[in-house]
Amino acid sequence: MTEHVNADYFIVLLGIFLILGVITTKLSLRFGIPALVLFMLIGMLIGSDGLGFIHFDDVHLAELTGIIALIIILFDGGLQTRWSTVKKVAAPSLTLATIGVLLTTSIIAIGAKLIFGIDWLEAFLMGAIVGSTDAAAVFSVMTGQNIKDKLSSTLEAESGTNDPMAVFLTISIIQLITSDNTNILMLIGSFFWQMGLGLGIGLLFGFIASKSINQINLDSSGLYPVLVLSLAILTYSLTSLINASGFLAVYVAALVIGNQELTYRHSIIRFNEGLAWMMQIVMFIILGLLASPPQIMSWDIIWKGILLSFILMFIARPIAVFLSISFFKFTINDKIFISWAGLRGAVPIVLATFPMIAGVENSQLMFNIVFFVVLTSALIQGSSISFLAEKLHLTGEVKASSPHMLKLVSIGKANAEMIEFEVGNDNHIIGKPLDQISFPEQALINAIIRNNKLVPSHGDTVIHKGDILYILADKKVTTTLLSILNERKEYEEFVSATSE
Repeated sequence: MTEHVNADYFIVLLGIFLILGVITTKLSLRFGIPALVLFMLIGMLIGSDGLGFIHFDDVHLAELTGIIALIIILFDGGLQTRWSTVKKVAAPSLTLATIGVLLTTSIIAIGAKLIFGIDWLEAFLMGAIVGSTDAAAVFSVMTGQNIKDKLSSTLEAESGTNDPMAVFLTISIIQLITSDNTNILMLIGSFFWQMGLGLGIGLLFGFIASKSINQINLDSSGLYPVLVLSLAILTYSLTSLINASGFLAVYVAALVIGNQELTYRHSIIRFNEGLAWMMQIVMFIILGLLASPPQIMSWDIIWKGILLSFILMFIARPIAVFLSISFFKFTINDKIFISWAGLRGAVPIVLATFPMIAGVENSQLMFNIVFFVVLTSALIQGSSISFLAEKLHLTGEVKASSPHMLKLVSIGKANAEMIEFEVGNDNHIIGKPLDQISFPEQALINAIIRNNKLVPSHGDTVIHKGDILYILADKKVTTTLLSILNERKEYEEFVSATSE
């Protein structure tokens, strides 16, 4: 009977957590405070050192939850990243994700040594833990912002690819502290092994997954998102089993999958987006539960944490950014913004559990300091990103997103799917009636949305810029249909001039 009551109690709390998380997200958007800060505060409030609703001190469970959440968050970020945009900033992003992390780690290590008086390896361990920006924090804060594409893409690509570097540095330094058999040459070889295999496996699994999703014919459309999620988890686990970078493999695989034409694309993306939000809520609340407010908010931690946060935000990160991308075409304002938008979040806190599990001396101090630094980074930097972008004149056009979605009964057995297509500014079908567009016979336009209103789709209906078309098509003609839809005016004019 007691076990049954405890189970019900846990389920009730889980439901309350998720509801609070959704409400908190709404409040964070209204007041400009990053949601992750509020999630962690909820965890601290209801924990054993807060209101005492839950007693939680399982570091291993917190680490496992964090890793699973990061897999899903990274995968969702990769799915929604356009390669056409990312490839323009791939070089500076990767430089920030490698050289930038090393520079940040080194400068933070010097600060940690001076502030805390710990030995150099422990100081570098603390630097490695907070050395990388956080994908969960950056993705959530940048979503919906009208920051210029070049800057937002650079930050998102950096945060998606620098986690492996931070994980590698953290684990390597822990090995140096706890083992006498580890040497620098072994660690250098391990770095190339982890990153090389992580990249290769990510590309391989991405292409295999894309082909599998499009070739397999499942009876229910709801199974496609589950299939994609299982492939993401499998990618991470198999990569990690051979001591390669599972996080890098997951992000690369998601980048490949997200830039392919997929069956039930919208269902897959919306499912992963919702799941990523849920995992953010669960992860940050659990990390908040793991923290001890009396320890973190003690005067000793506060003033030392503020000093380290100052070094991170105003010295280490700016130096790392300005040196790392000095050879790329970024303005001074661009570099200032990238420096300020390098948010810390779940990754440093999850990494801070590694020394605790390994039994490293001063690991509790590291966890408390890292937790405080993440709170200050997310609260101060995260809440001022939009303001700074406007002051530096780095905002672009407001990013519009289509609010329209058709919900269909599964048509998996019919081997057909619904395609949503927004007509761009230079699309060749603008100004043409439907009966003059050479759509495949197995494709049928079911609806047109124009200025948030439904427009009848007859043969004489003329396509306008910004129209959103919903087309039911046989899977066999999807590629042909999309090539017709994506054809530009310049290409059509060139063909016409050539034929004349």
